[in-house]
Amino acid sequence: MLDITALRSLVAIADSGGFRRAAAALCVSQSAVSQHVRRLERAVGRPLVTPDGRATRFTPDGELLLAAARHLLDLHDATLRALGVGAPARPSTITVGATEHAADHLLPLWMVALTAAYPDARVQFRLDRGARLTEGLDAGTVDVALLIGVPPGPGSRPAGVLPLAWYAAAGWSPPPPGRPLPLIAINDPCTIRRQALSTLARVGRTAWVAGEAGHLAGVLQAARAGVGVALLADVGPVPPGLVRRDDLPAADPEPLHVRTRRGAPARLADVIGDTVTDALAAVPPAGHDERSRRGRSPAPR
Repeated sequence: MLDITALRSLVAIADSGGFRRAAAALCVSQSAVSQHVRRLERAVGRPLVTPDGRATRFTPDGELLLAAARHLLDLHDATLRALGVGAPARPSTITVGATEHAADHLLPLWMVALTAAYPDARVQFRLDRGARLTEGLDAGTVDVALLIGVPPGPGSRPAGVLPLAWYAAAGWSPPPPGRPLPLIAINDPCTIRRQALSTLARVGRTAWVAGEAGHLAGVLQAARAGVGVALLADVGPVPPGLVRRDDLPAADPEPLHVRTRRGAPARLADVIGDTVTDALAAVPPAGHDERSRRGRSPAPR
């Protein structure tokens, strides 16, 4: 016999992206979810799931049973509702991941878009390094994430480009061309750090990392203290205590992409990606908005 509780765990694994999140969604232990899967495998006499790195992949038989399980659970739950039996469903949770770059500008827009698209869901955000967000997607602890870089494969979609500009403290002055430029950046691996160094190298300007931090807040603090210059996302208001430096070589914008975990709602990537694309398209070009005029340091004569 196919146990209803075990079938519910199987569907939760698919919808949540893994055993751990399925257990959290069902308010049971991860070992209980594993036992449910083994119970189903004994009932049908064949494997249903197989490890795939940090993620979980359904076998062909598992995919077949998963489709049937959805129909069985729909009928089961609809019957209980018709009889007036059962508790109301718990609200689902959507976990959105993003790097810190431009997050203060994008998070309010995501809240509006996600609330409209998923009015019954709880939305939570995780701001972290790109590598950790990718691990979260693979493990199923993050539903969707905005990441810097070219989409690595068909599971991601482009989301525009992130404009970049140099910023430093108001009283900071660059050293003469013959001396290395002090740079402040997030510690490796960091896409924008590599972009800063390569941008300066293209014009023959030597640089050294005078300050580094694990997160963006530390980079901003060091820049305000006059330690050096930082390459930052050029979105939203000028960071307090800093001014834009247009006397340094312009950096190319960084591509952005949105990736979802396996089993995430199909339109989730579009809700996040469309919001990012629209928000960045609305950012005026550098030099044509009041934000740039207020924060610009004049080029040396």
